[in-house]
Amino acid sequence: MAIYKCDACHYIQETSNEYIGKKAKCPQCKEVGVILNTISYLQEVTEKNILLEKKLLDKDTIKERNTSKNIDNILQVQDSIPIKDFNIHNTDIFSQKDHYTPIVTWFKDRYIQAKVDPKMMDTTGFFDEVALYIGRNFNNIGSIVNQIKYIQNKQYDTVKINLSKNNNNEIEQIIEFCKMLHHYSFIARYNFQKKDKIIYLTLSNITKIKNFFNGLWMEWFVFIQIISFFKEKHMTLPIVRGMNITFQNKDKSELDIFFINNQGEPVCIECKTGEFRQDLNKYFLLQKKLNIKKEHFLLCVFGLEEEQAKGLTSMYEITLVNETTLIPHIKSLF
Repeated sequence: MAIYKCDACHYIQETSNEYIGKKAKCPQCKEVGVILNTISYLQEVTEKNILLEKKLLDKDTIKERNTSKNIDNILQVQDSIPIKDFNIHNTDIFSQKDHYTPIVTWFKDRYIQAKVDPKMMDTTGFFDEVALYIGRNFNNIGSIVNQIKYIQNKQYDTVKINLSKNNNNEIEQIIEFCKMLHHYSFIARYNFQKKDKIIYLTLSNITKIKNFFNGLWMEWFVFIQIISFFKEKHMTLPIVRGMNITFQNKDKSELDIFFINNQGEPVCIECKTGEFRQDLNKYFLLQKKLNIKKEHFLLCVFGLEEEQAKGLTSMYEITLVNETTLIPHIKSLF
């Protein structure tokens, strides 16, 4: 088989040998690319990667610390790997060790130990789909999630949702959400009493499900939103979720979302809902310890008014966003 390669967006596709040497428009970006002999192309890519690897090994055995050189070189190698057309809702690309190693290296160069759980970036389950539904409809669904969280933390197993004060659109959306929870086994039982406009949910006892409703859904929402943006821009940059770090003085922190952008700069995102003001100083101190730019250290507060986010951002050395302003701000960092 021959291979079509687009130099503009890195799209790759197999095709017939009879088209070798001919030009064709890319199905994704419409730029003109050349159809190559597969063996010749693989030899060329292999030789380039060997040269890049040799350059990295010759860099003083990677002795230079506290600089951006190491991460830049790692990203160069990564950028030379063709980007596959992956399904963000069913992929383990971001959970592979080679993929998140640049982040571990970034912390190591600052004498900070980083511990990554690869399963936190594996989207082959259904946590991401449910999290997206919550985040995109937070104004209506947020109260239902808070109710589930409250009931399960009280160690009860039944949630009663009264819809008598909701309009038809809100009721339809809440019913769809509850059916989704039941379909994906996030709850054990779902019962809608249409006449009384009351929904009864029987909660799950599974720890992962409880943790999801206790706040991990926010991390999943932000994570999926960001890798969706990566895919849109044909990038597979290093990103981790729920990473634990230990400083030299043994202080420990957990970072909700951390990634390195296409300029080799770190971006840290913490997620909150409800009352968050008592934690502002904690995040400010963390931003200082990590020495990350203000615009690159984000506190995403779900349900926060945009004007309030802007006002608080002007007062603190961190940037506050909500679930709708998050991605526009992320895009400004590229």
